[in-house]
Amino acid sequence: MNWSEFFAMNGYGFYVWGSYGVALLVFIVEILMVRHRRTLALRQLRLLNESGEA
Repeated sequence: MNWSEFFAMNGYGFYVWGSYGVALLVFIVEILMVRHRRTLALRQLRLLNESGEA
């Protein structure tokens, strides 16, 4: 077995590797969205804390 046969996977390589690619993309987008929501939440808490001290 050579590398091209491995990646072709008897004709199903496009679907298999495409599925892995879509799953990886979804994981990356989810991580970025969670980080963004965390940043927004921390910013909101900081603003609430600063307004309460004044």
